Amino acid sequence: MEYVDPIRDIENINAIKDILRTQSQRDLLLFVFGINTGIRISDLLSLKIADVWEEGKGKEFLCLKDSKSEEEGAFYLNGKIQEELQAYLGPLDFSPEDFLFKSKKHAQAITRQQAYRIINKAAKEVGIPGKIGTHTLRKTFGYHAYRKGIAISILMKTFHHHSSSETLRYIGIHQDELRLVKVDVNL
Repeated sequence: MEYVDPIRDIENINAIKDILRTQSQRDLLLFVFGINTGIRISDLLSLKIADVWEEGKGKEFLCLKDSKSEEEGAFYLNGKIQEELQAYLGPLDFSPEDFLFKSKKHAQAITRQQAYRIINKAAKEVGIPGKIGTHTLRKTFGYHAYRKGIAISILMKTFHHHSSSETLRYIGIHQDELRLVKVDVNL
């Protein structure tokens, strides 16, 4: 597997969303789901509608067994995901057993290669330098979660890493990007 980069710039993320929104609501949902949960692409592609949708709305949490580590995890489906789920599933006539990211050609989920083409093409259209692939979604989640103050220990657990340095390297945080942390309980 080739090393890929996270998408660091929020403007680029929004530009990709705009491109995907005009292209396909399914593709936009794939991108938004990936960058907001950090779920592996193989696990994303295996999702069924019943996993995320119940009684006409998105579930708050997705309970999922990681395909690689076999560990169970609960993933919060935030407002951005809920918004795109509603836009995608609201007008559709579907079966709860349908794949969430169903192919337009058959009843199976899109392939990993198709997901790569979707993400890579949109990133290139935006002009993002570097290597972009399906793993970019997961790394983008980690990068921005870390930058927003999520503890490295939580990200280590999410990514099933054994050290903080492994996680920092994985999400593309370089030594010069490590930030000073103010611990100010201000009691």
